[in-house]
Amino acid sequence: MTSVVVLIGGAAYAITGTDSGESSAPTRAKAPSSPAVSARAKAGEAPADAEPLPSPTSTLKPFDLEPALAPVTALFGDNRMSVAMLDVESGAMATYGHDAFDTASIVKVDILATLLLQAQDQGRRLTTEERAQSAAMIQKSDNDSTSALWTRIGSARGLDAANERLGLTQTQGGDGTVWGITQTTAEDQIRLLQSVFGDKSPLSEASRAYIQDLMQHVVGSQTWGVSAAADSGTTALKNGWLKRTQTKKWDVNSIGRIQRDGRVYLMAVLLNNCSTQEVGISIVEQATHASAKAFSRKLKEKPTT
Repeated sequence: MTSVVVLIGGAAYAITGTDSGESSAPTRAKAPSSPAVSARAKAGEAPADAEPLPSPTSTLKPFDLEPALAPVTALFGDNRMSVAMLDVESGAMATYGHDAFDTASIVKVDILATLLLQAQDQGRRLTTEERAQSAAMIQKSDNDSTSALWTRIGSARGLDAANERLGLTQTQGGDGTVWGITQTTAEDQIRLLQSVFGDKSPLSEASRAYIQDLMQHVVGSQTWGVSAAADSGTTALKNGWLKRTQTKKWDVNSIGRIQRDGRVYLMAVLLNNCSTQEVGISIVEQATHASAKAFSRKLKEKPTT
């Protein structure tokens, strides 16, 4: 395991624990443990036939998750957390908190989306090297591959330009080479997931299928997080974890697509200032389960007239 230490505003931070792509967290059964990839994903298809479209967002008033999360937030201390959920069928949203957080490794989905958009613009497919780096970045959370692709897309400038097309309005790329301190919100991560899993997206169908395939086949030790709320089907997810050098505290994040009670949800949970990675994972999974349970119950209620 290696650490990347950076200085921001006079404070030192380190990104650790993602180089090997392995975590001590327990394996979840909701996502395959084998990093197998379909033939379509291996091809790295990224045709330039997709017109840029705005990323869809819900126009309905979000369901407030604060009451459902009270038992979890009561344990926080000085933690901060934000949660966002989207019911794909109805477009209904549920939210808790609106602060910006470090992305840690969840930014890797955004980096891949940017790479594919750029390839579409250039009318080309991903190279063999780019496909290998993309697979390692998403499936194993490999940092060296991520750093190479971060440079390839033009770092923060390239990411920010792509995010304008993807509909992300609250995400800003990290300074210099430190992609893990990209700032984002849970709601912006839902917008990103909509571009990956929805039909109305500047990403082509082949590009979306490629990202989906990789997110469905992360290594087994990284299938924690939003998968805790899933009860059927295949979970597609990407997790992130970052330890700060100065405070020794952890940021732990999880984003993805899950199925529960016959519905499909896009979900993002962002958490910081945890004493350990394991504590952070536990809080994220408790928040995930409580949020999904409350939101599912709300969606089953008959509207009042």
